[in-house]
Amino acid sequence: MHIPDGYLSPATCAAGYAAAMPFWYVALRKVESSLHTRMVPLLAVFSAFSFVVMMFNLPLPGGTTAHPVGLGIAAVVLGPWGGMLAISITLAIQAFFFGDGGISSLGANCLNMGFIGVGIAYLLYRAISGNAAIDSPRRVVAATIAGYVAINVAALATAIEFGVQPIWFHTEAGVPLYAPYPLNIAIPAMMIGHLGVAGIAEGIISGGVLSWLQRAEPDLLRATAPVATVKVGANSGSSWLSVRKLLGLLGVLMVLAPLGQLASGTAWGEWRIANFADPHKREEIVAASGNRELPAVAPEGLKRLSSFWNSPIPDYKVPFLPSSVGYAFSAMLGGGLTILIWLTVGWAFSRLRRRPLPG
Repeated sequence: MHIPDGYLSPATCAAGYAAAMPFWYVALRKVESSLHTRMVPLLAVFSAFSFVVMMFNLPLPGGTTAHPVGLGIAAVVLGPWGGMLAISITLAIQAFFFGDGGISSLGANCLNMGFIGVGIAYLLYRAISGNAAIDSPRRVVAATIAGYVAINVAALATAIEFGVQPIWFHTEAGVPLYAPYPLNIAIPAMMIGHLGVAGIAEGIISGGVLSWLQRAEPDLLRATAPVATVKVGANSGSSWLSVRKLLGLLGVLMVLAPLGQLASGTAWGEWRIANFADPHKREEIVAASGNRELPAVAPEGLKRLSSFWNSPIPDYKVPFLPSSVGYAFSAMLGGGLTILIWLTVGWAFSRLRRRPLPG
């Protein structure tokens, strides 16, 4: 679901950033007052959790892959605005450091997964859970449904952005300049895998982590259930102590991250330029695209913009480490970077709040 550089036209990328910026602004204003509190550890941990979860690729029919996002549980714990910022930071780190998603298309990716996905998940969770107690099974059901539906709505938004490219942006001869497949190919190709596999994984993660938090740290669920009853634990008033169990879970996932390499193939719409000239990859792409033939060469606009940014650790591969070790290292590095960024943001806002007013 990470749209790479070159698959969206510059105009579409600009529209993605324009649509995302108001959400970033409002989200930052909404959480600004809590960026010196226990909200910072929560934002840090769930950003890192999302980063690592997205490394667990799942095999799809046709030889491609998909992955969960972690947007459902982020919305459930952090609320809509915190969840949007957490997922956005994750997507930015993936794009800049690991080439997972483009820099030019970062606004669109944040819009799809961070804003649309998190927003839908939060609204569904609140609507279904109602005023149920924090430990109610109803909340597990609500989180599961919210995660499943939200990631599929995000996938649909991504498919539409892919699918309009050959309709709106092509040569005089009708040859696509960016993403090569129209809506009638892009939507089924994206949605079949997400409705049948990735969405189920997202739902299980959302409901499963919520169920675990109900027993381990129920106070962390209070933000999105303000009228529900909750038994506050002994460490509820602390910050990093309240997420220590989540940090342990995160560490386990980082070690297990190489399992995400077992699913072979490339996620639909995330093909490299070299894939267009690779006979095996071409067969994979065609099979996953309703047997619609792929252009003989990569579209001109895609070739031009694909090198917009060269990440230092592309595809989570560390040159001097074995593949599985490098993948685990990338999980640790990316998770650590997300935590470091949120610590820096929290420190900066704390300094601003302590700054005396002029005069």
